[in-house]
Amino acid sequence: MHRYPRNMIGHGPDRPDAKWPGGARLAVQFVLNYEEGGENNILHGDAASEAFLSDVSGAAMWPGQRHWNMESIYEYGARAGFWRLHRLFTGAGIPLTIYGVATALARNPEQVEAMKDAGWEIASHGLKWVEHKDMPEEEERASIAEAIRLHTEVVGSPPRGWYTGRCSANTVRLTAETGAFDYVSDTYDDDLPYWIEVGARDQLVIPYTLEANDMRFATSPGWIEGEQFFTYLRDSFDMLYAEGAAGKPAMMSVGLHNRLIGRPGKVAGLARFLNYIEGFDGVWTPRRIDIARHWAAIHPHVRKDRPSQMDRAAFVARFGDVVEHSPWVAERAFDLELGAAHDRPAGLANALARVLRTASADERLAVLRAHPDLAGKLVAARQLTDDSSSEQASAGLDMLTDAERDRFTHLNDAYMDKHGFPFIIAVRDHDKPGILAAFERRLSQDTVTEFGEACRQVERIARLRLEQLL
Repeated sequence: MHRYPRNMIGHGPDRPDAKWPGGARLAVQFVLNYEEGGENNILHGDAASEAFLSDVSGAAMWPGQRHWNMESIYEYGARAGFWRLHRLFTGAGIPLTIYGVATALARNPEQVEAMKDAGWEIASHGLKWVEHKDMPEEEERASIAEAIRLHTEVVGSPPRGWYTGRCSANTVRLTAETGAFDYVSDTYDDDLPYWIEVGARDQLVIPYTLEANDMRFATSPGWIEGEQFFTYLRDSFDMLYAEGAAGKPAMMSVGLHNRLIGRPGKVAGLARFLNYIEGFDGVWTPRRIDIARHWAAIHPHVRKDRPSQMDRAAFVARFGDVVEHSPWVAERAFDLELGAAHDRPAGLANALARVLRTASADERLAVLRAHPDLAGKLVAARQLTDDSSSEQASAGLDMLTDAERDRFTHLNDAYMDKHGFPFIIAVRDHDKPGILAAFERRLSQDTVTEFGEACRQVERIARLRLEQLL
């Protein structure tokens, strides 16, 4: 059995209506990452200096040494950048979510006081601003627990949100398992929040951003002036705002760092963006915790059976009759690489279709012959499967005049005599006249062509049945 763990479909082609407060067309959410004092440093017990996200060109870690230039750049973020951003956002009346590294918060108590006084949310950004990709699972679990403990001690209340940033493949699961967070954000995969199931825990995920993010002042390709940052934020806003006006409100995250955007020449672009969005109605600028509470209230999670998570017996019992009287199709589909995309009608229909397309000619012929005649003897005797009975009734084939019944009987007999299998059509796609017209047209086709057409109709019928089942 193969199960693909990644979710490539998410909300699907029709994302839900976020129903933002006040009918807002767009939620624009600003995050300020507070990492200064939590970065790699031998003073913090680390093996080397920091080398990530600074204005030091080509920075590399210095094993066993302090990197004085790197340290001073991080210190600028705490000493000057933070206060510049504090003035900007409090002046604009826009609350922030702080992603606070617990050890950094502990070393910056005056800034923490200012965050609290401003009514900003202080979420957790982990215990230390270090890489977690190679950290053993138990060590990361302990680090998460210590981050929560220290954060609570320093801030006075536990964090309700989490974002590691330099995370491992285990981070989302480990943070969800704590049951401590209203949301986690170590993903970049959507424009709206969504739920995941981690054991018995229903965990809300609020995706973050690495592109509408000032970190690109320190990466390549990236921004080199504030105007470029403003332009990108403006274009993102305009597109999402237009989508919201069309009935699909989304969320725009903006990621910030004290030591980067806090520099005068960079922050000017951010200030332009704040001025720009002030000119639009229907823009909500919440904290992430506000988004989490809204989503949990308006879009609570509902658990349901998911095909990719079923065992074989349950899967075949549920989907064995989707292809008429051919449970072997579902049995083989179960052995494919199923994932979240196959929990939706289009995905599971594709899995069944793959089985049919790779089956032998004799197996496919048996599938065709398992289907009943249209408006035939089984209809009169009420011996159709529930699905077939409902489908034929939807086109009125269970209530024919004598003349119509004679015509269908003649066509059924002629079609079977010519092709050797019953006429198959997805009746939910047609009305009675359309079915008869297709009958006449396909009766005249050669059997090879008609065999292919009939197989495609079996796939279409399965797709429509799954639309109702799922």
